[in-house]
Amino acid sequence: MKAKIFQIIAVFFILACSKKTVEGAEGWTVVSETVKYRQNSDILTLETGASTYNLPLTKLPYRRVVLLNASLVGYFTELGMEESIAGISSPEYIYSPKIHQLLNAGEIRNVGNEQKYNVEKIIALKPDAVFTNRIAVFQNTYELLEKNGITVIFLDEYLEKDALSKSRYLLVVGKLMGQQEQAQKKYEKIKNSYDSLVVLASEVKNRPAVLANEMYGSQWYLPGGHSIIAGLIEDANGNYINAGSKSEGSEALSFEEVYARSKNAEVWVNAGNHKSRQDLLRANLNYSKMNVFTSGKIYTVTQKERRKSNDYFESGVVRADLVLKDYIRIFHPDLLPGYDLTYHKELK
Repeated sequence: MKAKIFQIIAVFFILACSKKTVEGAEGWTVVSETVKYRQNSDILTLETGASTYNLPLTKLPYRRVVLLNASLVGYFTELGMEESIAGISSPEYIYSPKIHQLLNAGEIRNVGNEQKYNVEKIIALKPDAVFTNRIAVFQNTYELLEKNGITVIFLDEYLEKDALSKSRYLLVVGKLMGQQEQAQKKYEKIKNSYDSLVVLASEVKNRPAVLANEMYGSQWYLPGGHSIIAGLIEDANGNYINAGSKSEGSEALSFEEVYARSKNAEVWVNAGNHKSRQDLLRANLNYSKMNVFTSGKIYTVTQKERRKSNDYFESGVVRADLVLKDYIRIFHPDLLPGYDLTYHKELK
């Protein structure tokens, strides 16, 4: 009974503090350590990483935009704003059925891919802005678009250090697209769900040892102890084998190094996009030496995969709570007995 009361108090405290996480000094709305915005009488100032934009309010909200990264699609689908997308790159990597309906109807145009964008087509669409992640080799493309009067906004959400910071980009998209109230409600719902799940998972005493990712060539890119994956595993009350690392990215390790650290691992997550354990083994025969391969549980992120597209890298970028819920279901199935995994799938 005491544990239940503590859980209720903890949830209440978390929810009561949720709005404070996005309010900063001097009128800034703080999205993350590197992204914030504020508005005065005629200008919206947006800071994203190394870029600062002073956007005249007379140009806002944007009505038609072009997206050059699939990971940005999730913010528009979460807000129900698919029809505001005029153009999109690499549509074969887009999961959203609504986006494909609009592509087939000619309402959204294919503007190329990350090998070569069709600059002429983008200019012809006359978008209010282009949203993208900065890729150095396309600097000339960005400059050409800007010379033609098109605002290019770099979001770079993939650089964030925790899952909820990525979810908070809803606030930026909502502000720019005139959906600020809807975006705030969506974000608060995601954050409240996430925080409640953390409290739920924290009551479990058993913490399974967890391995993540797989080999690529001769290297195992193991997420660092301060990475997003490590944070999600910790919040789901798992015992991540590389939690002691101070790296925010991935560490390139040999199979032998990972093998030594993972001897007690009971669960293996984010094991590529393989279809079966035999398929995983064909990728690297050394996996057969690992206890987690022979007697543990292995999960990929292929539950919502369609041809080249995968919703884990689309809506999963926004829905941190659903990604966390998957991990909790995997590590502590008794906590969510009626829940079917959203993005993850067990390898048989």
